Amino acid sequence: MKAKLRIFVDCHVFDGSFQGTTTYIQGLYKELIKDKSIAFFFAGNDIGRLQDIFGTAENISYLKYRSKNKFYRLAFDIPKLIQKNKIDYAHFQYIVPPIKYCKYIVTIHDVLFLDYPEYFPLSYRLKNKALFQWSANYSDIVLTVSDYSKQKIQEHFGIKDVVITPNAVDSVFFEEYDKAKVVQEVQQKYNLENYWIYISRWEPRKNHHTLLKVFIENEYYKKYSLVLIGDQSITNTQFKMLYDGLDESVKKTVFILKKVDFNELILLLRGATLAVYPSIAEGFGIPPLETSVAGISTICSNTTAMSDFVFLKNRLFNPFSENDFNEKIKFGLQNQQDDSIADSIRNTYRWELSAAIFKEKIVLTEE
Repeated sequence: MKAKLRIFVDCHVFDGSFQGTTTYIQGLYKELIKDKSIAFFFAGNDIGRLQDIFGTAENISYLKYRSKNKFYRLAFDIPKLIQKNKIDYAHFQYIVPPIKYCKYIVTIHDVLFLDYPEYFPLSYRLKNKALFQWSANYSDIVLTVSDYSKQKIQEHFGIKDVVITPNAVDSVFFEEYDKAKVVQEVQQKYNLENYWIYISRWEPRKNHHTLLKVFIENEYYKKYSLVLIGDQSITNTQFKMLYDGLDESVKKTVFILKKVDFNELILLLRGATLAVYPSIAEGFGIPPLETSVAGISTICSNTTAMSDFVFLKNRLFNPFSENDFNEKIKFGLQNQQDDSIADSIRNTYRWELSAAIFKEKIVLTEE
């Protein structure tokens, strides 16, 4: 009888707040764990959180890291756990450990810092270019999430065999809900109503400053609030200068929320009047898909990987044009989301598809 394939998954990103990489691992592996012929080993510091996400099953094991230090984790924790548990494949996001006791899979979601260096500190660019390229060359399987990212990884790193395992949307976003009840709950819980929402961590390329500028200059604050959800990554000095200079009465309409858990995120998303996604550069861009399938009127940037979102049609805008941005805001406020958009997303971005691609690549690697 053939032994079960044993896959180790580095889940240290779940020790922080939700972001693109956590969404990717969660969606991909909730689908993969249905295959009982594979044994999965999820490793992290917060084992309880991982159990809440992936549940209990005979083919699932949870491994706890000894340290929260990333250098110790990569150099010592992970190699020991891989060796001890006789792992066949270990899956990482962006960076792999230097000591190798099994085959490595690395998902490099993007290399935006190489295409848009002006949005990233020099130290960040130098460090990550070296680490990402080394990790890609050291790995047996290189994955990414969009055709845009695949082209850029191949172009910058000279790697030919990059496989796309697209992001998809969690089923919870498709669930029906009572909009009026949600609006009432948000109003009672957060003292918020009639608001726009932007879900994204904070980096200059995320373009929070242009959103705030358009919101202020067109006096939308007189009728709407602006809710910005996401943790700090790289400081956006343009936003800070603009925000700090606002009158206190206007500042009160801008809500900056960090460390928002998944249930709170769902509630705030469903209660929104308009969802905006003005990011300049993305390796994929999940939030506009999530808000779209949840029935929130959504407008989105049309650059980099987001240019694939053709189903959003006239809801796409040029993030460098404040005029185009504002025109699409007005369109989004005046027009409800078309149900056909959710259908297109459901058919195009499915975790079942990504899981099938993932398993097929392992089969080919084994041969």
